[in-house]
Amino acid sequence: MKKGWKTVPLGELCDVLDHQRKPITKRDREAGEYPYYGATGVLDHVVGYLFDEPLVLVGEDGAKWASGENTAFAVEGKIWVNNHAHVLRPHRNTLLDNWLIYHLNHTDLSEFVSGLTVPKLNQGSLREIPVPVPPLAEQQRIVSLLDEAFEGLATAKANAEKNLQNARALFESHLQSVFTQRGPGWVETTLESCCEQIFAGGDVPKDRLSEERTPKFSVPIYSNGEKNDGLYGFTDVARVTKPSITVSARGTLGFTAIRTEPFLPVVRLIVLVPDERQIMLSFLYYAVVGMDFGNTGTSIPQLTVPNFKESKLHVPTLSEQEAIVEKLDALTEETQRLARLYERKHVALEALKKSLLHQAFTGAL
Repeated sequence: MKKGWKTVPLGELCDVLDHQRKPITKRDREAGEYPYYGATGVLDHVVGYLFDEPLVLVGEDGAKWASGENTAFAVEGKIWVNNHAHVLRPHRNTLLDNWLIYHLNHTDLSEFVSGLTVPKLNQGSLREIPVPVPPLAEQQRIVSLLDEAFEGLATAKANAEKNLQNARALFESHLQSVFTQRGPGWVETTLESCCEQIFAGGDVPKDRLSEERTPKFSVPIYSNGEKNDGLYGFTDVARVTKPSITVSARGTLGFTAIRTEPFLPVVRLIVLVPDERQIMLSFLYYAVVGMDFGNTGTSIPQLTVPNFKESKLHVPTLSEQEAIVEKLDALTEETQRLARLYERKHVALEALKKSLLHQAFTGAL
């Protein structure tokens, strides 16, 4: 601990105003102008308020308490707070609100959380959380440095995200123009007419299933999920042996992927095997990606094999398809490059934030 600093339990540094909070069930809420706060932020706006001053809220249940989860946040003005967030008034002659917020959000509070079914940071444990307390002037200096640094990090992250959004928008715009501003020689057809097969997957072979690829179970099983490209596991028999595309019919509706190795599709996954005398695999992929399957005509969002068989599309010559695919592939690669760049930058910025906070609360900043 840096000279002049001390560590004090949170309960000795704040007034805990939990006794003043009051929940309102959703059916009993009357719409109004005042924010109604829960464990993670504003849930609604209601008539009336319980508090009218700067305060710090900390999630009691229904929140996350790991480092970086923004468990604590500042509020001010006329607000209502339910019983899922602790209400703190720091003793401001000793502790700055933002110093407390930065500390709580940097600290992994999991050891203070109890309950397996419903994890909860109860008031007793909250009061025991140790808080490093330097002199007020030191708190203010460090908070100012953190505010400035985090503003710069947020700007850098926003710029990277904007670049990624622009690339995705450019791709979407070009994709739509390809299929709406068609040139001469394009032929109207249906997916059924330009595919050898369109069918849905079957049941998972529970008795021939492995989570990992093995010499015996080497055939990938694909489902309707987007995570891990829809990979469900591995089996020993392929149902599809030709290059094809798959489309999620439920869940992540419309997620489309190219499959070039033999595989087994399972329920809620639709397979399209192109007739390559008429349509290239990659052109079929982009055509399906550009289709609007939003209105399925059912209460449960889902796609069906008849949806696909009846879907119309326009197809140019194979040579023109090849030129179109080349341009779309280049845009796809650029979008993916920016996505990778954004992810790396996001990870680096988060690591820098944690490093700055660690330095702040060890007196090294």
